[in-house]
Amino acid sequence: MKRSTRFFGLAIALLTIGATAGKGPLPAERAPYMRDLFPSTYRPLPRTDTLIVHATILDGAGHRIDDGELLMRDGKVVAIGHDLAAAGATVIDAHGRWVTPGIIDIHSHDGTYVVPLTTIDDKASDVSELSDPNAAGTWIETAVNPQDPAFARALAGGVTAMQVLPGSDPIFGGRSVILKPIPAPTMQAMKFPGAGQGMKMACGENPKAEDAELKRGPTSRQGEIAYIRDAFAQARHYMHDWDEYLAGKDDDRPRDDPRLDTLAGVLTGAIPVQMHCYRADEMAVMIDLSHDIGFRIAAFHHAVEAYKIAPLLAANHICAAVWSDWWGYKMEALDGIRENAAFVDRAGGCAMMHSDSPVLGQWLNVEAGKAAAAGRRAGLALPPEHVIEWITSNPARALGLADRIGSLVPGHDADLVIWSADPFSVFARADTVFIDGAVAYDRTDRRYQPRSDFELGRGPGSRP
Repeated sequence: MKRSTRFFGLAIALLTIGATAGKGPLPAERAPYMRDLFPSTYRPLPRTDTLIVHATILDGAGHRIDDGELLMRDGKVVAIGHDLAAAGATVIDAHGRWVTPGIIDIHSHDGTYVVPLTTIDDKASDVSELSDPNAAGTWIETAVNPQDPAFARALAGGVTAMQVLPGSDPIFGGRSVILKPIPAPTMQAMKFPGAGQGMKMACGENPKAEDAELKRGPTSRQGEIAYIRDAFAQARHYMHDWDEYLAGKDDDRPRDDPRLDTLAGVLTGAIPVQMHCYRADEMAVMIDLSHDIGFRIAAFHHAVEAYKIAPLLAANHICAAVWSDWWGYKMEALDGIRENAAFVDRAGGCAMMHSDSPVLGQWLNVEAGKAAAAGRRAGLALPPEHVIEWITSNPARALGLADRIGSLVPGHDADLVIWSADPFSVFARADTVFIDGAVAYDRTDRRYQPRSDFELGRGPGSRP
């Protein structure tokens, strides 16, 4: 790691310990890329302590508990097992039903491809900033429309957290945001407190085709790689200028550059890369490039050919966010197979299902079920207690939130779903969805079925 990267890491540490040194917090300019410009105002919904009994529990950590019990207090999972003591708690009898952690959608565009638009219209969509191949300085959270009905639909499908990503037309798409799909008038009120950001990068057909059409950037795969190398080289110089300024060797404060702030955050590891890539060869090139430049790829998204390099992904601790059966709609997506997730998993890798659309965002449990069924037909043992990790603990890990969500472990946030049946059945429905121990959705109670302002006067019981 180069000296400038080490010094920026030191700046982050100093920002944390400055108060204990008696000097107070250091100025935000010491680590400009660490500033949260739009802080979360999220507050949990009203909640009561709750005991769920007689459920089949998949805890997201590889265990199945039959006729099990789970206790929530103050928004946390406090106990899981049998014969739990729960004085004063509301009791829910889940006999014949299943309980899992809340689903985490690692790749959503909810709030930016807003559902009522029905078509992708450049004038209406905010998913991609197309003025430059390097849109690293943009934050997708500033474009999120919390009135998108897709949020409520995802919640009704058992989703309790989602990463909203920029689109894949720029090479550097910008920063992502992690949200809770609760009804709220602002994005900040949905923003997952304390969750970090990611940075969207893209390789392959999307950025090169867009750049060729707009005549504003690389038009080939080799051009994309050269562009990426040059952008990170600029970020290194930017970090060096900050080094000199922070060390008192240069009195001129560097000019703030939002794009380079983001790339500096990537180089120090504070902002992991979420990378759009389809082909195995391209993913292998990007892995080598990340080693040379010094950044961390948390996950390859879409990753239609991940099965071809599954051991390589596992060795580099890179997750693969995939569909169960989307392929063939463009050249780089031709070589997909239904066993993709299962083969990544079999190699010891981190397999995840993602939506990329408001439709699949409602059915990620079924997506996982389809992918697992393909793996079983190929001879792999994939019990439900393992497959549930593809939509819970694995994406939590890829988001750096595995110590808070994704598994029903005492001390973790009480984000969970009571399903009407085996969650991987096409007949299963999310009966009740809890976020931070509060009922956020209830299939049998319209008071807990949030609806967007876009839908006022359009639902059941409404006049025409």
